[in-house]
Amino acid sequence: MNKLMMKSLRRTLRILISLLAVLILALPIISLLINSFTYGWRWPDLFPQAFSSRAWSYVLIPSSGTYRSIGLSLEIASAVTIINLLMGMPAAFALARYNFRGKLLVEGIIYAPIIIPAFVSTMGIHMTFLKLGLTESNMGVILAHLAPTLPYMIRALVISFQTLEPSLEDQARSLGAGRWQCYWYIILPHLVPGIVAGASLSVLISLSQYMITFLIGSGQVVTLTLLLFPFINGGDLAIGSAYALLFAGMAGLALYVMGWLLKQYYGKRLHFHL
Repeated sequence: MNKLMMKSLRRTLRILISLLAVLILALPIISLLINSFTYGWRWPDLFPQAFSSRAWSYVLIPSSGTYRSIGLSLEIASAVTIINLLMGMPAAFALARYNFRGKLLVEGIIYAPIIIPAFVSTMGIHMTFLKLGLTESNMGVILAHLAPTLPYMIRALVISFQTLEPSLEDQARSLGAGRWQCYWYIILPHLVPGIVAGASLSVLISLSQYMITFLIGSGQVVTLTLLLFPFINGGDLAIGSAYALLFAGMAGLALYVMGWLLKQYYGKRLHFHL
């Protein structure tokens, strides 16, 4: 009897903890959703004074620039992720496989943007890009977004390389596998989780950049984040909430696509081996 009671108690506790976690995660979204349909919601009123679809009507009309900013945000984030992957792969391989003089210094330089305040690095990038004529351009914003995103891609790939036994590659070569066959069938499948993790972080961080996009783009490169912040910071909270929900949906969709691609990849490989 005591065992049954303990088992039931544990099950109830797990359910309560799960519900609490869902509630904590859902509350901000629920608050934004309600706020996006309000016409007035002042402190200390528990409920809004009036409801209206005004915010969504503004956000969804073509003249608001919402659709263009979403497309541009995804375009920049995709380009940043691809460049991160191309640059991060050889860098991660070298850091994971080789010990060389100055390795600690190189790692410190690579991971510095994670530690250094964004404003400091952004000002340095801005002054350099002014001299190079890269401000007010999509390319300038893409290159600037590499600073806060590349360290995460490299770190994810370094861990993947470190957990790959070099003996597996040696065995494949001893059985007649060429360099590209070894890479395609041994190395790449092991790196896929790291690639997806690094790509997910790259996309999310790039989408959320405000300071870098604002300074380097000089107001000419308008992403969804640039549309969002002015309304949140004292403009119109209803419109700001609508933009915040769109941003959350865009980020969630990006993560879903990453997860779907990962499942498709492993599903095809499993089917191939069977």
